[in-house]
Amino acid sequence: MSNNTKKPLFDVVAIIGIGLIGSSIARAIKKYGLADKVYGYAKTDSTRNTAKKLGYMDEIYDNAIETVKDADLTILCTPVGANLSIIIQIGEHLKSGSILTDVGSVKGSVIRDILPHISEDITFIPGHPIAGTEFSGPESGFAELFQKKWCVLTPLDNCIEVKLNILIKFWQSCGMLVDVMSAEHHDLVLAITSHVPHLIAYNIVGTAADLEKVTRSEVTKYAAGGFRDFTRIASSDPIMWRDIFLNNKDAVLEMLGRFVEDLTALQKAIRWSDGDKLEELFVKTREIRKSIILKEDETNNYK
Repeated sequence: MSNNTKKPLFDVVAIIGIGLIGSSIARAIKKYGLADKVYGYAKTDSTRNTAKKLGYMDEIYDNAIETVKDADLTILCTPVGANLSIIIQIGEHLKSGSILTDVGSVKGSVIRDILPHISEDITFIPGHPIAGTEFSGPESGFAELFQKKWCVLTPLDNCIEVKLNILIKFWQSCGMLVDVMSAEHHDLVLAITSHVPHLIAYNIVGTAADLEKVTRSEVTKYAAGGFRDFTRIASSDPIMWRDIFLNNKDAVLEMLGRFVEDLTALQKAIRWSDGDKLEELFVKTREIRKSIILKEDETNNYK
């Protein structure tokens, strides 16, 4: 359950990038009173104009430096591949003593890109709120996006504990459960739980579209719940996912290699009509799936 904070955690929060996550954070800050002011930066006129009309930010700039210079907390909500160019712009203009975090699905590359461009008095705490939908853009956000979802923080060895605790409280106040782990472990876990599934979803849609003996109209006409549900995530932001795969390629390739091995074994079982092998696999995976759902239910009942 979200904590409505009586006294704001921050005077000013700056959000760089106003897509699904950035706009949802801004809405959550306003709803739960987490900052006195929320400033935003977006590269395009259309995004800025839409965000202004929706009214969930106090100021929206076309200049990233102007956005962050007075912020106690700056949150990078841009695609992972854009972080380097952004931090080169704003790094030396971040407010002294402030906290810098991000929301990217890859942590190792973000740390490598950002650390060389910030001063020692800036506390950088990489973060990943594991929440989202297949929609994108400044109009797609909503304050409740983070409710009862996990946020993973990967603080550096020299992280100031007080600053870490403030950021933990921030995400908890947005309704999230917070876990702390190393960046390397995060990237491996997300490769198998998120990145590879997205890759498979993108690929199966492409395969269906390319089949010469099956028309696109037939794919659309006969797409049952399984195909629709499984491929829903293929509607996600292409640029964001391009950057994720390129920046977490080692972990993704490792997990993809294991998946291909398991898929090959399944292919052999089908070819050789090994019903026992198929049933064994399906029973095993069904039980694992049940345990995941049970765990999700326990999380949703968390108070």
